[in-house]
Amino acid sequence: MAQRDENNGISSIQEMHREITSTITHMELSMLAEPDYLSVGRAAVRRVGTGIGLDDEQCESVALAVVEALTNVIRHSYDGPCDKRIIVKLNEVIYSEEASGLEIVVRDFGRQVDPSEIKGRDLEDVRPGGLGVHIIHSVMDEVSFTPAEDCGMQLRMVKYIKQ
Repeated sequence: MAQRDENNGISSIQEMHREITSTITHMELSMLAEPDYLSVGRAAVRRVGTGIGLDDEQCESVALAVVEALTNVIRHSYDGPCDKRIIVKLNEVIYSEEASGLEIVVRDFGRQVDPSEIKGRDLEDVRPGGLGVHIIHSVMDEVSFTPAEDCGMQLRMVKYIKQ
């Protein structure tokens, strides 16, 4: 979970976001693992994010994290574009009257991997590509990778809304 302090506009973030009291699914997308559809994921995040209270900068950052996640599914779980599905759920999560966030769940049906092996490359290794996991962790307040029950992986990301 990313750490935030009062200088970033969110105080006691870990205390405020311990337990979800309700979840509202705003959108669920089922898309083919094709790069042409990345813009659909980006647009959905922008629309739902603005609708629940993320500012423009937060929406752009979260949209970037989602595109990186989808790109990683296409590249690593499916070994390239194909006709397999990726499911993206955009949920508003309510922790209390003062705390809420945008939860994004990305589910693929490809290879399962040990979540501890999902790491970005060393940042000292300067070259194009390979920064998706770093971007996701730097943008989102909560990030967790879990193997799905039958096959594939599930990525859960949450961005807290500044109140």
